[in-house]
Amino acid sequence: MRKCSNILIVGGGTAGWLTAAFLAKTLSTNDNNSIKIRLIESPEIGIIGVGEGSFPSIRGTLAAIGISEARFIRECHATFKQGIHFCDWVRPAGADSHLGADHYFHPFSQPSQRSDTPELLPYWLHGLAGKESAFAQAVTMQKRIADASRGPKRSSDKDFLGPMNYAYHFDAGRFALLLADHARELGVQHLRGNVDAVHLDETGTIASVQTKEYGELHADLFIDCTGFRARLIGEALGSTFKSVSDVLFVDRALAVQIPYAKPDQAIPSYTISTAHKAGWTWDIGLQERRGIGYVYSSRHSSDEEAEQVLRQYVGAGMDHLQARQLKLQIGYRPTQWIKNCVAIGLSGGFLEPLESSGIGLIETAAYLVSFLFPYNGDFEPIAKTFNHHMNERYERIVDFIKMHYCLSQRRDSAFWIENTANNSIPESLQDKLRMWRSRPPSRLDFITDLEMYPPSSWQYVLYGMEFSTQLPANLIHPDQVATALQEFKNIALVAEHALKDLPDHRQLVDHFCRKADAEQQNKKTFSNI
Repeated sequence: MRKCSNILIVGGGTAGWLTAAFLAKTLSTNDNNSIKIRLIESPEIGIIGVGEGSFPSIRGTLAAIGISEARFIRECHATFKQGIHFCDWVRPAGADSHLGADHYFHPFSQPSQRSDTPELLPYWLHGLAGKESAFAQAVTMQKRIADASRGPKRSSDKDFLGPMNYAYHFDAGRFALLLADHARELGVQHLRGNVDAVHLDETGTIASVQTKEYGELHADLFIDCTGFRARLIGEALGSTFKSVSDVLFVDRALAVQIPYAKPDQAIPSYTISTAHKAGWTWDIGLQERRGIGYVYSSRHSSDEEAEQVLRQYVGAGMDHLQARQLKLQIGYRPTQWIKNCVAIGLSGGFLEPLESSGIGLIETAAYLVSFLFPYNGDFEPIAKTFNHHMNERYERIVDFIKMHYCLSQRRDSAFWIENTANNSIPESLQDKLRMWRSRPPSRLDFITDLEMYPPSSWQYVLYGMEFSTQLPANLIHPDQVATALQEFKNIALVAEHALKDLPDHRQLVDHFCRKADAEQQNKKTFSNI
C-alpha cells in the first residue's frame, strides 16, 4: 500500500486556504521529509463570502495555525462578535408590545454556574429571575455588555482570550488572502491554473487532474474545495447531493456593502438578524462598512420583492448601490470522502448562514483530515469515520437552524406558516422539542464531538423564541432557591463592573490595528538588522 505524502488542494477561497494552512501547520510541510501540500486555484473564480461571520471556534483555529489576533483584525478589517441579536423572529414587526419583546439575544458565553451554585435554567423557568427577565440576560452578563457597545475583552488580555466568549466579523475576501499568505509562509506551494479534467484509474480512484498551465498533476490525496460545482467529489466521483430545502427554505441571498456615515461610528459587537415575510436580513459591522444581506426563499418571494425588502431595510444608503445576488444550494453530500478525495467547504455542503456554520464546518473538516490523516495510504476506514462525523454534524446543525423557524409565532405569510408545519420539521427535532416540553435541554441530550453548538446555544434560542417548558417540581431544590436568587443578582452586579472595565468596541478594534502596525514595523526593523 502506497504511503500518503502528497496532497493537492483544488480550489482556494476560505475553504482551500484554511485547509492548506491548517494541514501545513499540523503536518509540518517545511520539513523535507514530511507531507507535500500544493494548492491550485483558478484566477478566474472569485470568492463567495456570505455573512462574513464566524463562531467562537475560529479563535482556536487561528491560534493553531499561528496567525496573531492583531494581524487578523487589521488585515481582515475584523471586529468582535459576541452573539446574534434576533429581531422580529417570534412575532412580526409592529406586534402588540404586550405580547412580548421584539427581539432576543443568543450570546456566546455560557450561563453562569459556579461550583457552589445550581444550574440556573430551572430557576429561571420557575420565574425567580423576574417575569420580564430574558433568559440570556438573566444567566450571563454578555447581553448587557454587547448592548452597551463594549468589547468582549481588554486590550491587555492575551491573544484569543477574554472574560467574554467571542468570535469575529470580517471581510471574507481579505480573510482568504491572509490565509493564502500564511499558508505559503508555512510551505504550501501555490499554483494558479484551471483544472480541465479529472482522471480516474481502474479502481475509480483519482489518479491526476489535467491542467492547461501545468499539465497533469498527480497526488496521493485530493481535497475538493471547488465550491458548489464540486468538480472532483461530485462531477468526477459521483457523490450525490442531499437537498434539505424541504426543511430550510431559503435559497437566495442579496448582499450589499454600506459605508459608515462617519469614521468613528459605533460598531455593534453582534450580528443583527431581522426576520421578514420570506426570510431574514443580516447586518454586520466591520471597521469601515456594514455588510448587509437578505436571505430569502425563491418559493415565497420574487427577486424583485426581495430587493425591495433589502432596500427598505437599508434605507437611503442603498440608493446608488447594486446588490449582489447569490443562489444557494442548501444541503450536503452524505458521502464527502470517496477513496482518495475529500470535499471541504461548499463542495461538501452549505447550510444557510443564520448561525455562521459555514466556516465552522470547514474548521471541523480540516481538523478531521489532520487527525485522521492516512499516512499509510489506507483511505477506506478513514473515509468511513470522516463521513460519519460530518453527516452527524450536518444533521444536528439542520435541526438547530430549523428550531429558529419552527418555534415562531408568526403567521403573516406562507413562508412562516409552512416553516411551522410539522411536515417541514425533522423527526429528530420534533423528538427533542417533545422532550423539552416537560424538562429543559441538558448536556445529556447532546454528543459533544458531533455538535457544533453547545447545549447553551440551544437553550438561548429555545427560550428566546418563548418555548414553554412545564418544569417538573423535582428540578427545583428548596434549599437552593436563595442561592439561585442571589446568583441572578450577582450576575447583574458583576455586569455593572464589567461595563466599567471593558473598553468601547471600536476603541478595542483600533487598539489591535495599532498593535498589528507596531508588530509589522518591528518585524521589518528586525529583518533589516
